[in-house]
Amino acid sequence: MPLLATTNNYKKVRMFCTKPALRALRASLMLMLALMLSTNLTGCAPESKVRVIRMGHALDVAHPVHEAMVYMAKRVHEISAGRMSLQIYPGGQLGSEREMIELLQIGSLAMTKVSSSPLEGFIPQMKVFSMPYVFRDADHYWTVLNGPIGHQLLLSGEPVKLRGLGYFDAGSRSFYTVDKPVQQPSDLAGLKIRVQNSQTAVRMVRALGGAGTPISWGELYTALQQGVVDGAENNPPSFYSSKHYEVAKFYSLNEHTSVPDIILIGTHVWNKLTATEQHWLQQAMDDAVIFQRQLWQRATENALKEISAAGVTIIKPEKAPFANAVEPMFESTKDTELGRLVTEIRQQ
Repeated sequence: MPLLATTNNYKKVRMFCTKPALRALRASLMLMLALMLSTNLTGCAPESKVRVIRMGHALDVAHPVHEAMVYMAKRVHEISAGRMSLQIYPGGQLGSEREMIELLQIGSLAMTKVSSSPLEGFIPQMKVFSMPYVFRDADHYWTVLNGPIGHQLLLSGEPVKLRGLGYFDAGSRSFYTVDKPVQQPSDLAGLKIRVQNSQTAVRMVRALGGAGTPISWGELYTALQQGVVDGAENNPPSFYSSKHYEVAKFYSLNEHTSVPDIILIGTHVWNKLTATEQHWLQQAMDDAVIFQRQLWQRATENALKEISAAGVTIIKPEKAPFANAVEPMFESTKDTELGRLVTEIRQQ
């Protein structure tokens, strides 16, 4: 179908479709346009018998997670002896995280990378990663993710046509602010803090005395600069690569949450793969997880070094007061599926 005709049809159905359907249709059109305009992304002819898997994400190509995806594509090619190809569309070419998730659900895109926080709207169990101080330390975190609970969470999206293949390290999230250092929970009183589109994250900031404000990542630099928000929270590599350190001069390493990145594949695509093809893709994913964790460690160390050199004050507060302040969040989840999951993790 010509692109112009498809675009005209989109305009006609806007009056009748729900917002989620419109988002998926818009993202699907973006995918069609990308494929039409880029001859090297059209895939191979059927007779070549190469399985082409297309993957989109919203990160910059310099990000360590993108580098890990490139490594994954290399491993897919090696493991399959050239019979499978992973083609990557970075930088939000195919839409936002939410739009790409919806493309997976309708089968128009094979794979994407998404933070577990925005996944809450699709998979309620993912709220556990936005609960603060669930994990004791990094060893506990990876023991859970690499064990039965982590595997169960990866498969928990199958009823909504989403399957997780693995976790990439996204470190721990901490607060950074423009004018006022955060050394204890009371320092957040009255501050507007940007959070991801996660009601759990909003509740966490509220429990600490601040006001959680969801703002898109692309708009955050300007929001900090213009005083729309007083601060935000994220891991060191993201704080550095986004250049938010140019505006926010205080970084408090309270490490309230560890929110992983998850590599998703739509079940429409996964179920069409042969058992051998599924093995190739999963093996490449497992290899990329190890590679990415090494990249992430180096990126974190470099980020902290660079922001310090740029004049950011790095604070290492006592974490116990923050953990105590958010404990009522856990009390409120007792006798719920989320509460039982948190208890199970804490007992690991």
